[in-house]
Amino acid sequence: MSVATAPVVPVVAAAATPPARRRTTSEGERPSLRARVFGWVFMALVALYFLVPIYWLVVASTKSTSDLFGTPGFTFAELNLWQNVVDVSTYNDGIFWRWMLNSMVYSGLGSVLMTLISLASGYALAIYRFRGRSAVIALVLASMLVPQTVLAQPVYTLLVEIGLNNTMIGVLLPTLAYPFGVLLAFTYATASVPEEVVEAARLDGAGEARIFFSIGLRMLSTGAVTILLFAFIASWNNFMLPLLVLSDARLQPVTVGLSGWSQAAITVPGLQTLVVVGALISIIPIIVVFVSLQRFWKSGLSTGAVKM
Repeated sequence: MSVATAPVVPVVAAAATPPARRRTTSEGERPSLRARVFGWVFMALVALYFLVPIYWLVVASTKSTSDLFGTPGFTFAELNLWQNVVDVSTYNDGIFWRWMLNSMVYSGLGSVLMTLISLASGYALAIYRFRGRSAVIALVLASMLVPQTVLAQPVYTLLVEIGLNNTMIGVLLPTLAYPFGVLLAFTYATASVPEEVVEAARLDGAGEARIFFSIGLRMLSTGAVTILLFAFIASWNNFMLPLLVLSDARLQPVTVGLSGWSQAAITVPGLQTLVVVGALISIIPIIVVFVSLQRFWKSGLSTGAVKM
């Protein structure tokens, strides 16, 4: 009796589909073409959002008063920039440049003091352990949620009570408390200042102040530049507090002064051109400060990234 054998069917192993290769570069995995196109389009829209108003400001600053209202906003007309600058410089005995000097004092001196106080506060919160430390950090974070316009009237009342209204100190003093800078300094100090280094300095006999100024500030240099940049911009754009505190026009910053000109332009049309030209001049210090600090800021961030 013969046993029938089933035909042997050759089984061909299915070839494994090789995974799709992803293009990599020296900087890591390269995104897809669609992601790159979307990124470029998004960044172009963001750049336009910020640059179009500046372009309009430059174009409007070159026009005379009649051209400012009689020609399209984004097209150049007869160039009148130099005469506009001369008019801004000579109007009301050149008070515009006094406003610029005041803003430099408020923003320059104020931002340096704000940065130093923020670094000291953030360093203390990061290094020292004390009862209520978490509550203090929570209060600093919560204070950032309170709008400055809400605090302006109470601060003004306090300044009047102590006799600092209509003084430069009255504008500088309230701005020294900078919760955002304290939070940034706390974050930088937590990541950049090892407790072992502080303990070693204490064992060598260094005092707390010497440790902070000799070791802490050097390790927090990147954070200091970042806080200084934000503090300068915040001080330069400060408007509500100087408006309430200062009644003397020669003590006002450029933000308050230009606002007064803008309101007066309702009855004096020629002032509108001066407001536009003054606004263009007033952004130059911010650009200079940002470009000057950008090199230290980027190099410090790169160094910190390598260390981490």
